[in-house]
Amino acid sequence: MGSERYRGVVAALVALIGAQVTAAPPIQKAVVVDGVADYKGDVTDIRVVRRVESHPDAWRLWQPFIAQWKRKHLVVAFGAMTNGKKDMGDIFVSVSRDDGDPWGEPVAIFDHNRRQGAIQFAYANPVLFKPVDQDVLWCFAMRCPIVYKNSEDSQLAGAFSADGGHSWTPVELAVHYAGTLILNAGVQPTMFRGRRRFLLPAHRNSLQKDPLGSREHFVLSSTSLLEWSLEAFIPQPESGKVFLHEGNIAPGDAPGELKTVMRTANYQDTSLTTDPPRAYSSVSSDGGRPWSVARPEPELYNAKAKGFFGRAVWDSGTAERPRTHIHFGKLRIAP
Repeated sequence: MGSERYRGVVAALVALIGAQVTAAPPIQKAVVVDGVADYKGDVTDIRVVRRVESHPDAWRLWQPFIAQWKRKHLVVAFGAMTNGKKDMGDIFVSVSRDDGDPWGEPVAIFDHNRRQGAIQFAYANPVLFKPVDQDVLWCFAMRCPIVYKNSEDSQLAGAFSADGGHSWTPVELAVHYAGTLILNAGVQPTMFRGRRRFLLPAHRNSLQKDPLGSREHFVLSSTSLLEWSLEAFIPQPESGKVFLHEGNIAPGDAPGELKTVMRTANYQDTSLTTDPPRAYSSVSSDGGRPWSVARPEPELYNAKAKGFFGRAVWDSGTAERPRTHIHFGKLRIAP
């Protein structure tokens, strides 16, 4: 977002707090900060969306992704890991019409019991996205044959809802990327040569099963959300390859710049961290084409852990006008 459009803009990296998909009650733990024993932390309100006990054919609920349909109308997608599978199963969505309290009974977007001909698929890692100028909510996810050991060799699947998440229509996407992919982060809108595009970060880990495979991070792009093409790979550091994965894309520090911050591991042995353990980043000044060589973020420790990278931008106000309220789910920052 360019400085010419905003006055007193303040940007900050945030961890999204809004809903929790859980299989057990939250663990309460005493924390001491600066000698204050009664400090309760930054999370002040938790609502349970769903419990695994409500899914007898699943052993775990995981990977929630939350989106806003309209004011106080929130939608959260999550996976229900099928018994006997490591990281795949069904994708459900739950709706709240009252700002995250309470959440309704979930409906299935992608169900592994619904065969497509003779093939039975399982699903993982949902991503929700609502274009600002459309009354349509999209869900993108990973799809692979259920006989696979894990979901590392998935393809892109999609569905949309025109009623705020209550019902869903699966769509067979036109994907002009022939490799496998793993999703984690949301869609980032951008402009390229005066035309709106949507960027979807992903990575592949074909080296896990194929000695001639690779572990690379890349970006898909679309102008329609129906047709997707390979936009660019994130260039590897010249000092040696790193397993770059699960990157999030957000506006960068400079006007018109995009930045992706990625989880990392050792390229050859993914049980090891980078040395030292750090997240890596890359930037694009041309709408997501191309990207700079990935480099470590010195202040972002990452020992193969999942993370979130985003940018909250708000108007800090003037002497006559208060700054913007920030309110999403149960996360509130008052003026």
